[in-house]
Amino acid sequence: MATILDPKEFLEMGEILPMVDVRTAAEFETGHIPGAQNLPIFTNEERVVVGTKYKRAGKDSAVLLGLELVGPKLARFVKQAKKIAPEKKILIHCWRGGMRSGSMAWLFETAGFTVYLLKGGYKAYRAYNREQFLRKAEIIVLGGMTGSGKTEVLHEMIKMGHQVLDLEGVANHKGSVFGALGQADQPTNENFENELAKIWSGFDFDKTIWIEDESNSVGAVWVNEQLFLRMRKADVVKMDIPKIERIERLVREYACFDIADLKELVLKIEKRLGGLNVKNALESLDKGDFHTVADITLTYYDKAYLHGQQKRKGQTIYSIALEKDDPKENAKAIIEFYSNLKK
Repeated sequence: MATILDPKEFLEMGEILPMVDVRTAAEFETGHIPGAQNLPIFTNEERVVVGTKYKRAGKDSAVLLGLELVGPKLARFVKQAKKIAPEKKILIHCWRGGMRSGSMAWLFETAGFTVYLLKGGYKAYRAYNREQFLRKAEIIVLGGMTGSGKTEVLHEMIKMGHQVLDLEGVANHKGSVFGALGQADQPTNENFENELAKIWSGFDFDKTIWIEDESNSVGAVWVNEQLFLRMRKADVVKMDIPKIERIERLVREYACFDIADLKELVLKIEKRLGGLNVKNALESLDKGDFHTVADITLTYYDKAYLHGQQKRKGQTIYSIALEKDDPKENAKAIIEFYSNLKK
């Protein structure tokens, strides 16, 4: 008989044993446990047909139809499972820990596998994730205006042994309207949250966790409510870097992209920049004057940042003046600065 595991136990065993998600490909694509492999009992279309049969004719009729659809696939499922888990030990889950995972568990046990099932399925896993973001932890938010190099500073902190939750790295987006340039496709919102939860669960909660200052969305994905509320209550260390340094960074990061793409993105914030600024920005792009374009866009982003900062209540914001855009040195300075504040 399969061993039933709670989400914590399931994820721990998932570090050493293969995890199989038997939901449909569509369900898996929407969101899945990081590292899990998809071995769907039903195709997307078959699941719809079985669900319709259940609603119209009841459970017994739906089960019979399911058996008719799945029967010819049984041998293939076992062959695939042997490739996924050659040692014949496997973790299985479906949506609620019901018939689909139970049926696959029976099949694999019949084929000689040791099987572990996720109690409550993927739904229980998602609830467990949300609970993890409520764990007691000291969060420090790293702030700073656009072009300050916050992400690179956080990466340097990681090299120094500090804990960082890299929202932009997981989201494949740099946060601004230009943030998708040069990035891989963004994950679904569920997968974004699942990946964050995996990283979060691996932290030492007796140590500080650094997070970049973000709104509740990073591109097309959203920071879950539990985490975002904690970010809005945490202390902020704000990097103050001269505008000229930030302009140089933006030129380095974005001048390599196609002019037509940059123009299209400038036009997306036309109402916020104003007609004259947009006109000047587009003309500057035609001339290859990227410094002027960066200067114009920072005028908007700086105002937006200051406006957002003024709306925050109950947060302590500490500013640190940094002369140069040097992520390694700035990371050291910020860590020392915050450590001295806590003494």
